[in-house]
Amino acid sequence: MATSVLLSTSFSPTYYPSLSSSSSSSSSSSISFTKPKLNLQRSSNFLCWNSKPLLSLSRRFITHSSIKEKDSTFIGEDSAAFDLKEQKISSWIYFTAILGVVLFILNVAWINNDTGFSKAFVDAVSSLSDSHEVVMLILILIFAVFHSGMASLRDAGEKLIGERAFRVIFAGISLPLAVTTVVYFINHRYDGLQLWQLQSTPGIHQFLWLSNFISFFFLYPSTFNLLEVAAVDKPKVHLWETGIIRITRHPQLVGQVIWCLAHTVWIGNSVAVAASIGLISHHLFGAWNGDRRLAIRHGEGFEIVKRRTSIIPFAAILDGRQRLPEDFYKEFIRLPYLAITAVTLGAYFAHPLMQAASFNLHW
Repeated sequence: MATSVLLSTSFSPTYYPSLSSSSSSSSSSSISFTKPKLNLQRSSNFLCWNSKPLLSLSRRFITHSSIKEKDSTFIGEDSAAFDLKEQKISSWIYFTAILGVVLFILNVAWINNDTGFSKAFVDAVSSLSDSHEVVMLILILIFAVFHSGMASLRDAGEKLIGERAFRVIFAGISLPLAVTTVVYFINHRYDGLQLWQLQSTPGIHQFLWLSNFISFFFLYPSTFNLLEVAAVDKPKVHLWETGIIRITRHPQLVGQVIWCLAHTVWIGNSVAVAASIGLISHHLFGAWNGDRRLAIRHGEGFEIVKRRTSIIPFAAILDGRQRLPEDFYKEFIRLPYLAITAVTLGAYFAHPLMQAASFNLHW
């Protein structure tokens, strides 16, 4: 899971911008790709769902991408696609129930200062240094160690206890640590040494807000699979190859860099710099670790995808390794991206509520 999914915000028009949580929509695909004649070891494809239709609708909430005959070597999965006809009511009822239970437990066992452990955790970390910058980096480091460490142990863990059980443990540890890091950043983002002050510069707010908004569209496609994130559907290690992956193989890294640069320029102090250094470092490691894990899971298939994609945005397109289909834009006209747009705008207008909730925790 991506840190940027949790550390995400829109710029507030007031002097004090803030940080908020963001979630994204689930994904499945209804596009059939020509299978390559390769001997690949792949997990069962999420394109094949044996489920009853939610509604008998001929209209779909995706626009099909034209995969030409010349793309017969296409082996990856179609990212961010969503077909309403493929959904089951029961799955989304389970998801809603699980989400409610998780949020209740998270609040009682971790967030609430009277019953939870987060304040004690933050106080313990804060006792290590009087510097907000150092504490910020330590909180990010702790999250990164558990998040990336458990991701590295995923194959072994899933073999031992199963995909769903491992996902529950993974989320049960990562989510509280991420929430703590977010709240600490919100509460202390203006406590550092002021290095520059550009908030009064004409046009800077609009430019940075737009940059921040764009960063959300680099969310890693796996975060769209909400049913897998909640372990309603069996979690899988997907090999994506469409949409944002054509632009960069590690969109979460790129989105986090954009987010960090925008917020660092806007806030302009040492706490923002420390947070950005920690987050970008974590995502750089995550990019390397993600490639390593995909190579282990998908073997030759990943090597093919790797050769025709790039980490640096647009590099594979510019040097000819990635050929965009004529209707490439249709890979973004999909329900998950519409949901991201709505959630991002909603978070922008909800900034006062999120700031107040964080301040009341006194972390």
